[in-house]
Amino acid sequence: MAQKAKKANQNLAKAKDAKQDEFYTQPDDIEEELKHYKKHFRGKTVYCNCDDPDISEFSKFFKAKFNEWGLKRLITTCYKNENPSERSRNDSKHGVCLDWDGKKKTTRPLEGDGDFRSGECVALLEQADIVVTNPPFSLFREYVAQLVEHGKKFVILGNKNAITYKDVFKLIKENRMWIGVTPMGADLLFDVPEEYAKTMVATGKEGSNYKVVDGIVKGRAQACWFTNLDTRKRHNDLILYETYTPDEYPKYDNYDAINVNKTKDIPMDYDGTMGVPVTFLDKYNPDQFEIVGIDRILVEKLTGKVSRFHIEGKEIYARIVIKNKKAGA
Repeated sequence: MAQKAKKANQNLAKAKDAKQDEFYTQPDDIEEELKHYKKHFRGKTVYCNCDDPDISEFSKFFKAKFNEWGLKRLITTCYKNENPSERSRNDSKHGVCLDWDGKKKTTRPLEGDGDFRSGECVALLEQADIVVTNPPFSLFREYVAQLVEHGKKFVILGNKNAITYKDVFKLIKENRMWIGVTPMGADLLFDVPEEYAKTMVATGKEGSNYKVVDGIVKGRAQACWFTNLDTRKRHNDLILYETYTPDEYPKYDNYDAINVNKTKDIPMDYDGTMGVPVTFLDKYNPDQFEIVGIDRILVEKLTGKVSRFHIEGKEIYARIVIKNKKAGA
């Protein structure tokens, strides 16, 4: 009986992940982020590999911007859909592919289900220069790993919690991926399937799990943009005003660094290690700061135990450890 219960719980968790992956990005949010990367797209092939060719707002955006931005080619592919009336016009066996060069549009069924990991989708990925989409959050690690393996440029959405994943954080620390232009605190809303919207209203909290906009239920997700395309924002120095005092910046019990509660409170004159909130990444300039690591990974290396930082025996929220390269300058 215990095994059956465990399996049932696993199936429920998978079902929940599948529903939470069906968060569809709003056109205004796409426009607001992508406008900062226009120069990167000229003469490039763009691949949206988690997008229904007819319905995806990413697909619509690049169709509209194709000539203005000087794109070379647009490819969009989507996963099969069990319910063709919802998001796709394909059946339950095959994904769909759109291939457009600005003059000739070809829409065809894929041989397989359209999974981004499938051989035919990987073959299309290899032809692309830049990947732009909202991938399944539950598969984010695997999705990013594939992009890195194939050396692709990208602008994608992901859960903010992904920052703390070891393999994802490693890329951020090594300046191979960073946060996009849209602030991490921005309230991103998403279209969701009708049945899932009903579930959120019945079981969730308005303002936390969802919002109602013009009578339509929109899902809320702890999401932010991730990219490896350079922007002007990434090279803006964070202006610092505070100075270090031991009383205002206590050290952690289990790691040699001072605690900084807010990014704006980073002391201008401290050249040692500092623990800052994850939202620091919004202001991160690699010319000004060095990322040393993240709390749980650093503590594990020291003690063999996974733990966040502690101050006077009390665990605090997640911290990224940094050093100011320009301290005192």
